Amino acid sequence: MSQIKLNGPFRDLDDVVKFEQEPEATWLHHGTIYNAFRESAERFGNKLAMVVQPFGDPLGDGASLSFNELLGKCNQVGNMFLKGGLQSGETVTYLLPQSAEAFYTLIGGEAVGIVNAINPMLDAEHILGIMKAANTKVLVAPGPDKSPEVWDKVAILIDQMPELKAVFITGSGVICDGQKLRSFSEEMSKCSADELKNLPDRGLDDIVGYYHTGGTTGVPKLVPHTNRMQLIQLASTGYILGYTEKDNIICGLPLFHISGSIVGGLVPLFAGATLHIISPLGYRDPLLVGNYWKLVEKFGITVLGTVPTVLSALLNIPVDGADISSLRIGTTGGSACPIEVLKGISEISGVDMREGYGMTEVTSYSTFLPRDTAPRFGSIGVRQPYTQIKAVLLDENGDYLRDSAVDEIGVIVMKGSCVMQGYAQERHNAEAFVADGWLNSGDLGRIDADGYIWLTGRAKDLIIRSGHNLDPALIEEPLHEHPAVELAAAIGRPDSYAGEMPIAYVQLKPGMTVTADELKDFARERISERAANPAEIYLIETMPLTGVGKIFKPALREIAATGVFNAVLDDLDADFKIELVNNPAHGLTARVMIEGRERKEITEEITHRLGVFTLHHEVNWIN
Repeated sequence: MSQIKLNGPFRDLDDVVKFEQEPEATWLHHGTIYNAFRESAERFGNKLAMVVQPFGDPLGDGASLSFNELLGKCNQVGNMFLKGGLQSGETVTYLLPQSAEAFYTLIGGEAVGIVNAINPMLDAEHILGIMKAANTKVLVAPGPDKSPEVWDKVAILIDQMPELKAVFITGSGVICDGQKLRSFSEEMSKCSADELKNLPDRGLDDIVGYYHTGGTTGVPKLVPHTNRMQLIQLASTGYILGYTEKDNIICGLPLFHISGSIVGGLVPLFAGATLHIISPLGYRDPLLVGNYWKLVEKFGITVLGTVPTVLSALLNIPVDGADISSLRIGTTGGSACPIEVLKGISEISGVDMREGYGMTEVTSYSTFLPRDTAPRFGSIGVRQPYTQIKAVLLDENGDYLRDSAVDEIGVIVMKGSCVMQGYAQERHNAEAFVADGWLNSGDLGRIDADGYIWLTGRAKDLIIRSGHNLDPALIEEPLHEHPAVELAAAIGRPDSYAGEMPIAYVQLKPGMTVTADELKDFARERISERAANPAEIYLIETMPLTGVGKIFKPALREIAATGVFNAVLDDLDADFKIELVNNPAHGLTARVMIEGRERKEITEEITHRLGVFTLHHEVNWIN
């Protein structure tokens, strides 16, 4: 793969424009992701590509793979899938944790077919729906010794999907018949590592991956990734993050999400970086988080890259003398990160954190804070190469009116080679795009005179918990099944750790009684995605409604937010009042009003306490 300017300076939007002087064709000449990886493997040869730590021993001696060896494993797995009957247009679904096998499946599977990684924590019915929508014919899953909980779901899937041609099992504990049930390791060992035999003829616009998105009830939306989309991201994301063969990356984010598979997986691998798989649980393993700074020292980790919730946890992990001078950059995304968390981690780590923004629908990042200049905390940065971004005004039907002016809040829309052409399920596409192929992000924001983008809220009614996009209907529909419920409304309550926590307000039918705890238990039995389980349910006498009888959620959000902030500031040595207002530059804002002459120490204390929330705040002293 060409290295033209891939690690060049990234100081501002002008540098992005300079990078774009290299035509997209420079990065597309391989034609497929597999060909690009094969070239990378030839270039880096015996250099270390991957290290896998033993489970439960993050600081022990791991198993290593060179680039040559990794290519051989991917070839074996691709040959294994073809031997298992995979044909053009058919999909390999995997339910694997962080593991070498997951990367073999990802790269080898994209070479010969379509790969669909699914969150194994979803319930079996949800997984089944995704697999059918993706036209799955091959399944890769852990055996009962690896994950008894996932294996219970796999047994259901096998029973409900007679169309499966092969199920490859990692680990042991399953009697494989060599027909439908097959041992991943045994079948892989029978296949050639030297080359992919009978490699299908594939092009830039052939689909190589499906990624499911949150935010919907029923079967999630499936985003098709093509060779073109992912190849462009190898260049553009590689450039904005400055990946090189000197980098060492902790692979701790889930591979069913683009943050783990693309941003922290394929992109650094193709640049020659080394991935360190510390635990199959990723950042859900307390041993990984608790030993994070020691791991940085042991492996010479160069990129501190993770989601805001993990950054919040790392604030409580002392560096304790570990040498973390190998770090060169900090990155985060997935959901908004509180400014105080960004500042705190920057101080602890010695590298400025850089926040970016992306969507499954655009393959990876689409914006990033320039890495070679002082960060503007609170902004998601400037657009990355080969991606067009603007803010637009839409009418009440969602139709385009005009582009927003500089610093005028509008809906953020995107266009470019890394942007999907449409969801796999056609019914979702009507509202996905704004005139002339611009993808509607559903987020509100403004773009300043320097091209920096500042998110100010959401146009779409979603709850974002630790990077999970949750449709309120995931909570509301189960609650409405209860015979005592008249109206139910789910919203996101500000949370210093998760960004938002889902909660629900419920109005009961006249004469009916039920407790909040009973409703919570009732809903949790019926909610398909764990992240959507409401943290609290509140019973209210009258639901706030609009003039046309719709539930007025802004009033509920104000109740929730003011409740949280009042509790956080409860012991403050000042009389204060909090109200939610729309700020023309920052969108929804918590305004703290205090009577009396300004006391600097009180203002600083409020900023310290409220700075851990993503919701913007301001302090007003009233004389």
